Amino acid sequence: MIMSIQSPTLACPAELAIIIPTYQEAESVAQVAERVSAALAGIAWELIFVDDDSPDGTAERVRALAQQDPRIRVIQRIGRRGLASACIEGMLATSAPYLAVMDADLQHDEQLLPEMLQLIRTEGLDLVIGSRYLAGGDLGDWDQRRRGMSRLATRIAQVLLQAELTDPMSGFFMIRAEVVHRTVRRLSGVGFKILLDLFSAADSPLRFRELPYRFRARQYGQSKLDYAVLWEFLLMLIHKLIGPWVPVRFIAFSLIGGLGVLVHLGVLWSLLRLLGPGSFALGQGLAALLAMTSNFLLNNLLTYRDLRLKGRDLVRGWLSFVLVCSLGALANVGIANYLFQETRSGWLVSALAGILVGAVWNYAVTAVYTWRRPVDPL
Repeated sequence: MIMSIQSPTLACPAELAIIIPTYQEAESVAQVAERVSAALAGIAWELIFVDDDSPDGTAERVRALAQQDPRIRVIQRIGRRGLASACIEGMLATSAPYLAVMDADLQHDEQLLPEMLQLIRTEGLDLVIGSRYLAGGDLGDWDQRRRGMSRLATRIAQVLLQAELTDPMSGFFMIRAEVVHRTVRRLSGVGFKILLDLFSAADSPLRFRELPYRFRARQYGQSKLDYAVLWEFLLMLIHKLIGPWVPVRFIAFSLIGGLGVLVHLGVLWSLLRLLGPGSFALGQGLAALLAMTSNFLLNNLLTYRDLRLKGRDLVRGWLSFVLVCSLGALANVGIANYLFQETRSGWLVSALAGILVGAVWNYAVTAVYTWRRPVDPL
């Protein structure tokens, strides 16, 4: 059901834009719009939903709301996924001098927005952050698993940022647009935590203040917090440490490749124990196939979660992945052997060079042929 929202009588430039990334939030967007409208009475605002092509019709619901209130609009992204990158696109799509980020699941307290705006206007702050850990704030009805994941990620983020933030993993904050414009080219856009990305990309310490709020219970849909979120958090940290010249997907691909080596060795060891030394060739082949299969499934689940293959495409993708990685193994051995035999490089340097060449080959070619983006017919 679409709720009626009072449209402004006079059009004026927005002072505050609220960016709300969505994926399958069709049931909640009308309530979000109604609550924001009530909380920001007397303030020139606009509400930008950035939807990652939700199959439940979220973008269509927002368009219907926008027909009633021109302050509401939607950016529908096709073939792209990710909360942080959605926030960045929304922030760059407005001329408002102040930008707020909040979720569409009604767990953030929109009543805090006027106070955030007043503080950032009057105290010369770059950011005002809603904190669940500051005195007076609360995680709500989170279970022990989610609380534990949040605390672990918070501690890691505090060490990385070296800032006295109580809730660096908060997804509810307000920021000056000029700060975003200054740092946007250094943002990784990875994962779910845009606030951490903004702090680590800033060229000078950001002036901020935290306000406590209680995290409300989700009313619709399911939580998107899972172990894949922690995986993306880890990738973002590594990306910040290594630097922007190494693609985030390559980092993920390489980490999973390292796990594949362990799978290979574990399978080979088990088969040799079971069948004896004479089974080495058979064991090596089976171990390689199982390692490539585990790498494919993990990359499909994590590295390419926005392009995840299913059904027939999963089988096609597995076949292309195995073929490409088999050729990569040949390149690995060939390069390593050439360096060791012909250039007299040490065995370690030769082996590492072969591994690097094989990894780059596997990553580059599978990105094109295994997880290729769908092309719309003309």
